Amino acid sequence: MGRITFRTVLITFFSLVFISVASAQVCVECHKKITPNIVSDWQLSKHHQNKVGCSDCHGDQHKTAQDVAKAKIPTPDTCGACHEARVKQFKSGKHAVAWAAMNAMPTIHWQPMELIEGMKGCGGCHKIGLKSETDIKELKKEGVGFGLASCDACHTRHTFSVQEAKQPQACQTCHTGFDHPQWEMYSGSKHGVRYMLKQIKVLPSTISAPTCQTCHMQNGNHGVLTAWGFLAVRLPMPEDKQWAADRATILQALGVLDPEGKPTDRLDVVKAANVARLTQEDWQKERDKMVKACNRCHSINFAKAELAKGDMTIKDADRLMAEAIRTVASLYKDGILPKPKNYAYPFPDLLTFSDAPTVVEQKLFVMFLEHRMRTFEGAFHANPDYAFWYGWSEMQRDLTEIKEMAAEMHEKAKKK
Repeated sequence: MGRITFRTVLITFFSLVFISVASAQVCVECHKKITPNIVSDWQLSKHHQNKVGCSDCHGDQHKTAQDVAKAKIPTPDTCGACHEARVKQFKSGKHAVAWAAMNAMPTIHWQPMELIEGMKGCGGCHKIGLKSETDIKELKKEGVGFGLASCDACHTRHTFSVQEAKQPQACQTCHTGFDHPQWEMYSGSKHGVRYMLKQIKVLPSTISAPTCQTCHMQNGNHGVLTAWGFLAVRLPMPEDKQWAADRATILQALGVLDPEGKPTDRLDVVKAANVARLTQEDWQKERDKMVKACNRCHSINFAKAELAKGDMTIKDADRLMAEAIRTVASLYKDGILPKPKNYAYPFPDLLTFSDAPTVVEQKLFVMFLEHRMRTFEGAFHANPDYAFWYGWSEMQRDLTEIKEMAAEMHEKAKKK
């Protein structure tokens, strides 16, 4: 076999570039008439500047209006052909398990298809997660051939702008609302206010004003994780006996522990979804990363003290949450409420409570997934309004109502 020369490599490279550009030109001529804004977005992109054509991402099998089905829809691995390091980081973070975490919810498939697989509800944001070949085949069979790339959730196609993805607004679509109001918390905090004033040039471009990415994607690392995870539960248990008991109650209501305190099969699901740190080392690693981010503007002592306040906020919130869970659990124990259908134990199941049949069970679900979330997320995002009024204060109201409803139900049961 002959020796491969540098000249041969150059000829091969430029031949491939020529083919890519020529192929793209054919696509452009047609799509300028059919989807002109897609073409103009691509022409603004770094891809266009670097001769990355349509066929590089969509394949070369789609050639006419009659064979549209042959156009390949990109996945993260498609992007990984050029952006290997970033895709590897992405796959190690929580965004990559978003699709799996959504589908792990016990009653998710009871929801209307258009809200889940149709990606107009939970699926609209959770589509950022990796999908198996089976998932992709099923989605295509149901007519959902899009939302597979993941990367375009932040780098909107077809510009795929790095500058866009660096803005906090890139996070706003998903991190907002009921149980994900991080955008509202950030934008109302001093951090968010200063950055928006910077964006509209009231403040100079050199001022310190962190974005979501400053703290959660340091140096552009796409492996997004947090110390406490989405549910603010972790292992090992705290030394404080009361807090340990409260956290155990919450883990029981999440189905990770049974009512006797023993691990269940759901623990494997939690591990796979990576929604909680299950060792001290994993938690400390993420905490140290956050302290490092804070230290760019604040002293280490200040940063550690503020983060510790967030930890204690979780402790206080867990006290209220555990009491509410035990109150509802007593209704199952005394036969006043029937055991949840999809749960093995006569105990509240916080992962199915959006479908709970009674008002008291629904109230417990909202207390956990909305008000407890807002309490600790508001604390960590430096938004006192969310931490107290939309969080802690609402939790106290929830607990009062749950206890009152439970007392009335017990009283009615006695009379019967």
